Parts: sequence; C-alpha cells; structure tokens
Amino acid sequence: MPKTRIAALALLGVGFGWGAAFVLMKDAINQQPLMDFLGSRFLIAALLMALIRPRQIAKISLADLKVGVPLGILLAAGFITQTIGLELTTAAISGFLTGLYVVLTPVFGWLLYKTRVNKKLGIAIFFALAGLAILSGTANSELSFQIGQIWLIACAVVFALHITLLGKYSQGRDSYNLAFIQIATVGALCLSVGSLDGYSAPPSPEVWFAILFTAVFATVIAFWVQTWAQSVLDSARVALLLTSEVAHAAIIAVAVGQEVLSLSAVIGGSLMVTAMLIVEWPTKGNQVAREPIH
Repeated sequence: MPKTRIAALALLGVGFGWGAAFVLMKDAINQQPLMDFLGSRFLIAALLMALIRPRQIAKISLADLKVGVPLGILLAAGFITQTIGLELTTAAISGFLTGLYVVLTPVFGWLLYKTRVNKKLGIAIFFALAGLAILSGTANSELSFQIGQIWLIACAVVFALHITLLGKYSQGRDSYNLAFIQIATVGALCLSVGSLDGYSAPPSPEVWFAILFTAVFATVIAFWVQTWAQSVLDSARVALLLTSEVAHAAIIAVAVGQEVLSLSAVIGGSLMVTAMLIVEWPTKGNQVAREPIH
C-alpha cells in the first residue's frame, strides 16, 4: 500500500480519535471538575512525551520556553473554553462550533500579517455563518445552551489565533520540543487553577479511561501521526482529512445514545463542515494551517 494511502487512513483515524474525545469528555467532566480533568490529561501526555524521547526533551532551551510557554497559555485558554462549552452543550454541537477555527485562521493571518486570503474564504464564511445561525436555533430558548455556544465560538477564536501565532514563531524550532512545552504548560496551568479549591482525582474507571484515551490517542499519538503524515502529504490534504473529526463527533455521540440530533443540527452542522471543506480543499498554493494539538 502506498505511503500516501497509509497516511490518509492514519489521519482519518486521528479524526475519529478526536471525535471520540468529545464524547468521552462530555461524560467525564460531569464527574470530575473540568480543570482537574484537563490538568490530568495534559500532564500525563507531557510525561509520556518525556519518557518517549528524554534526550530530545533535555535539549529544550530558554529560547524554546520563551516561545512555547506563551503559546501554551493561549492553547490552555482554547481547551478551557472548549471544555466549558462542551459541559453546557452537546458533543456534536461542540465539534461543529470548535471547527470554526478552520475558517477563522486565514482571517487572523490577514489581520495580523496581511497574509493573502483566498477568494473562496468569503464563500466559506457565508456557509459557516449560515450554519451557525441554524445551529443557534437548536437552543430552543435554553439559556445554558446559548451560553455554551458562546464559549465554543470563543474557543474557535482562540484556537485560530494560536495557529496563526504558532505558524509565525515556530519557524526554525524543534516541533517535538515546542509541542511538549505547550502540552506541559496546559497541564500545569489547568492543574494549578483546579487545585485552588482542592484537586479532585478521577472518581471512576470511566473517567480514568477518558483521561488516558485523550492523553494517549488524542494528544501524543495524534501528534506523532500528524507529524509523520505531513512529511508524506501536503498540509492542505492533511487538514482536509482531519476535518473528519467534526463528523465523527456527531456520529459517535448519536451511536452511543448520548444525544439525538435534530434536523436543524444536522443542516447547520453540514453547512459548517461544507465551509471547512471549502477552505481546506487542496488547490495550488493553498496551505491551510491545522491545529496540531487537539
């Protein structure tokens, strides 16, 4: 089997893992405070990365820390807002709205660095806003659902800003060490905030499974697979395949009986997926960045 096909299948597997993470986290954060959950997940992921390549981690420099720690703080803000939104809405809607960062990233690139924006971005934004408007109709006047959507839109904005800054300041730096610093920063920050009112350990095997799954598969292995795949496939195709995360989150949530999708959620979500595909569909010169840690 050609390497390109193996890479494509592996990336679809990563998308499935990220989609499953939404569903697992939805139940887990109902049992464990979200800061304690995130702190446990990311510190375990950082520990695994250190155990896998200890000599590489030992090479981390002060210059790496000056770049990685601020990016890690921004990344922590993204995961915190995402998890709060997940707590207030559903796994499927969380996946759809978080995916908005794919559309927002080129906008930030243009605003901050005057990066040329592909004309099709305007069409993608139209589809995304239409999908968002329809998804908002699924709230049925439930205030918590509306607030959850606001948190998730904030998450998408933060992730888009993180991608833009990461692309600017990661040039010439070791990607493994930079990822480790960011992951460790997220874990330390979340655990520190969570410990202000006392750390709550995972209360059940189900929560432990969610922590280990998201740490191993949705963080460490996903990082490895994406790094390898981008040496075989162009960035736009990698991003396109990883967009399957959004659909997987919805399908898995329905399959396990966690939620029932309404017609408006299906239509709105489909429009948002369409917007992501428009932005990411491979064309000459189209190299859309993708969030490397999820």
